[in-house]
Amino acid sequence: MPSLTKQKQIAGLVSWLLICFTASAIGAVASMQARSFYALLIQPSWSPPAWLFGPVWTTLYTLMAISAWLVWRDGGFRSRKLAFSLFLLQLVFNALWSWVFFAWQLGAAALLNVIILWLLIAATLVSFWRVNPLAGSLLIPYLLWVGFAAVLNYSLWQLNPMLLG
Repeated sequence: MPSLTKQKQIAGLVSWLLICFTASAIGAVASMQARSFYALLIQPSWSPPAWLFGPVWTTLYTLMAISAWLVWRDGGFRSRKLAFSLFLLQLVFNALWSWVFFAWQLGAAALLNVIILWLLIAATLVSFWRVNPLAGSLLIPYLLWVGFAAVLNYSLWQLNPMLLG
């Protein structure tokens, strides 16, 4: 890909931020009552406080956007179809999880969703790393957080079968 102008690079970064935060907004619609629902759940002792999720996810979506932007700068969509397909697919599963867990309150389905999400993030991380190691490394906190979220999802489902049946 020819060298991108500063304006195109800025537009690309803004576009990736919009894509990532659109996925966030779709999940947020399902999570509008999440704080009150989360408070009803029997929590494991190591469960983070509800207020922590917003700042963590804001940071992770920002890192995802920067990561995708770095890969996009190195060849665009056409030369990185698999990497971007994985990235966009993991965003779908990311947004879907909030619907499955908070809106539909399906613990087992949410667990399956988050496991698929984790696998897609891992595949995206490897694909991005091959193009730009920094882009791949920016996804490591996301992979770790979603791994933690999978364990938390499982624990909440097991502790709350009546609410997450």
